[in-house]
Amino acid sequence: MDKAAVIDMGTNTFHLLLVALEENGFRTLYKEKIPVKLGEGGISKELILPEAKKRAFHTLTHFSNLIKGEKIDQVYAFATSAVRNARNGYEFVNEIKDRMGIDVNIIDGNREAELIYKGIRLSGSLNGDTSLMMDIGGGSVEFIIGNDRRIFWKQSFEIGGQRMLDLFHYHDPILPTEICRLNDYLKSKLESLCQAISHFQPTRLVGASGTFDTLTDMYRARVQEAKLRYQSTYSIPAASFQQIAGQLIHLNRTERLQIKGMIPMRVDMIVVASCLIQFILEQVDTDLLHCSTYSLKEGAIAEILHNQSGNKPLQFARQAI
Repeated sequence: MDKAAVIDMGTNTFHLLLVALEENGFRTLYKEKIPVKLGEGGISKELILPEAKKRAFHTLTHFSNLIKGEKIDQVYAFATSAVRNARNGYEFVNEIKDRMGIDVNIIDGNREAELIYKGIRLSGSLNGDTSLMMDIGGGSVEFIIGNDRRIFWKQSFEIGGQRMLDLFHYHDPILPTEICRLNDYLKSKLESLCQAISHFQPTRLVGASGTFDTLTDMYRARVQEAKLRYQSTYSIPAASFQQIAGQLIHLNRTERLQIKGMIPMRVDMIVVASCLIQFILEQVDTDLLHCSTYSLKEGAIAEILHNQSGNKPLQFARQAI
């Protein structure tokens, strides 16, 4: 049985996905996410600080041991915004190679957006209608406009949760003046996105993983519905999201942690991330937020399967152990 491992070294969170590759899809063997906070303290200085490197090496050693335990030779590691923008980024990945033998691919924003799209498509979140897809990372946010057949437009913006947090969220709860400044910033930074939305007229909004996973957990806790173990796409009424966002904006950190469905690794960035989603909902007229649990790492698996299957249509296996 062929197996593969994908490591997604995000600005805030490191993800590991171990899978068994099957004829028409994959089976998840194990997955884990750890809040490494690689960009903490250094992202605005374009540096990976020593303490962040220490956390990264500790996590990657743990991941490496799990990969070896499963006897996996196919290992695909990706580094995104924090590493690609750090002056010591290449030095960092060379040290990972020397210490652990893991080849880390530093990808640009366009490549990141492409992998995110492939992950979202594999989740079953897309159809023939035009969707605006978004993935809110700690360092960057990727936007893709397309459908279940192809991408029409894509762009990565270096306005991720950690960056917005550092720039605008000085008080807790966040102040109305800080939200106004954040919205002005988004209007300036996302001008090309707004033009693309006007041109392609997406009618659906699809969020990938991360923040959207947590929003889904919070919404389903509110309506007392459990998440299904093998489901890879969910939806939240836009009106319900606005209620949740309003609550998040008016609570402090301790109070946010008490919300059912909240997890500690999201509690800080989810405020500015929710402000970003509210900004996007002003541009896209939709009653639903579609949420894909698949993102970059599943997009990498989709590529592996596509190459191995001779370009046959792919399905995904829902089993997990």
